[in-house]
Amino acid sequence: MKWRFICVLVLLGATALLLRARNASEIIPARRPLQSFPRKFDGWSSTDLPLSKDVLEVLGPGDFLTRDYKRDPNTPAVGLFIAYFPSQRSGDTIHSPKNCLPGAGWVPLRADRVTLNLPGKTAFQANRYLIALGQDRQLVLYWYWAHERAVASEYWAKYYLVADSIRMRRSDGSLIRLTTKFMPGESISSAQERLLALADNISPVIDNYVPR
Repeated sequence: MKWRFICVLVLLGATALLLRARNASEIIPARRPLQSFPRKFDGWSSTDLPLSKDVLEVLGPGDFLTRDYKRDPNTPAVGLFIAYFPSQRSGDTIHSPKNCLPGAGWVPLRADRVTLNLPGKTAFQANRYLIALGQDRQLVLYWYWAHERAVASEYWAKYYLVADSIRMRRSDGSLIRLTTKFMPGESISSAQERLLALADNISPVIDNYVPR
């Protein structure tokens, strides 16, 4: 009986804190718009890929970047997608590629996680997907990034969303996704090296666009 009473008090306290956080004025940090994200890195050039009106309506209010980066004319491009939401309190939250990719017709053939070690960042886990659409094969890496913290799990991303709303009065966050097509007979490790080569370049500048 005593433990039930304590649990009720804890739940009531947590609810009160959450409601207080929701009603408090939210901090929207200053940052650079994603359209100013570097178009060129050392050896890389890029092409913007505009999002359709229908896709933008699904994504909701936020800042989005879809761009192809290419380094070698003989290898496939690396697609970079960044979705940044200045606020997620109104219910407009980050859409998981786990749901979006099948909705676009891509079939997941393999799903696991890999540890990334990017310049200036603490090592973290990212989701890795091998997907197919007809005869096409692509490798996908993605993770949730907010306040200098990367997580692979969408559930942990939701947890930190609530925690940061209380602690920091901020609910901003982002999704970072990298994709590349497979060359004929190419291995997963070879395609992943291509993704990581671009990830190494975006890592030092990402904090300008997704505030700490």
